[in-house]
Amino acid sequence: MLSFFMAFANEVTETATGETAPLVNDAGNASFFTQLSDSLQSWVQKGPVAYMVTLITGLLLILVGKLLIFWFCRFLKKVFSKSKKINDLMARFVIQVVNIFGWIILVILFLQHMGINMAPVLTGLGITGVILGLAFQETIGNLLSGVMIVIISPFRIGDYIDSGSFSGTVTDMDLICITLSTPDNKKITISNKLVWGNPIVNYSDMEKRRVDLILSVAYGSDVQTVKEVVNSILATYPEILPDPAPMVEVHKLNASSVDYIVRPWTKPEDYWKVYWRFHGEICKKMEDAGIVIPFNQLDIHLVPDSITVVNGK
Repeated sequence: MLSFFMAFANEVTETATGETAPLVNDAGNASFFTQLSDSLQSWVQKGPVAYMVTLITGLLLILVGKLLIFWFCRFLKKVFSKSKKINDLMARFVIQVVNIFGWIILVILFLQHMGINMAPVLTGLGITGVILGLAFQETIGNLLSGVMIVIISPFRIGDYIDSGSFSGTVTDMDLICITLSTPDNKKITISNKLVWGNPIVNYSDMEKRRVDLILSVAYGSDVQTVKEVVNSILATYPEILPDPAPMVEVHKLNASSVDYIVRPWTKPEDYWKVYWRFHGEICKKMEDAGIVIPFNQLDIHLVPDSITVVNGK
């Protein structure tokens, strides 16, 4: 870090005074721009042929490095696809990190090849890293949150999740954010830090999901008849799983109705099919069976010399 500041002081002094004598004399710790200038002067002295040879070999280095990075990322992708412990989300994240760090190393090697001593530059990055860390706290927080999401793996690509006040199908994830697709075809981009900082509800991770349905009928309706009508409807649904068997029971006695709880089990992808179909068919089936589905009302009973108002069905 000290060498970085000394090199910076030399650069400022040289720019202000026009003299080459630095304020701080620290041999071998010239700044990046000073070394770049020295390298250009060296190439000019050696001639254009030497410069072109160095440049071409440097470009070949980048090309070979690019191919190696591409090959290694492709190799990792094949390995991850065969592994049962690493899901698609983790594979994408790791490959992105490898690709970024590979290019950073490749750029450093290229500059070193071009005659620029990267040691003092890398040393100076220590203090620069602290400054950047303070400036990009949110970005670093998103990166670390993404690492935790990848390690814990609370969801996969294609899972339907709730995170905070957002819901949708996970379509992508990178180092900074997660992309959700809602049922009404909206694209939601949420930072990794926000996702990790909220409870995550995964509706697709389990093989079975229970559908909770509420059915209200009028007082006086035969309980056994209600159950038979509901079970006859559920028996026509191929999406409903036989195990566990659907449950139909009296749930609550309201002021104007008797509520039944209906709980069939289905696969996560069939949840809404069963939910909407049941609500679309139940009214007609109950009407055919002579069972009334009530609504809030007042029953007024007239008696001699007085009027009694009763809150009822």
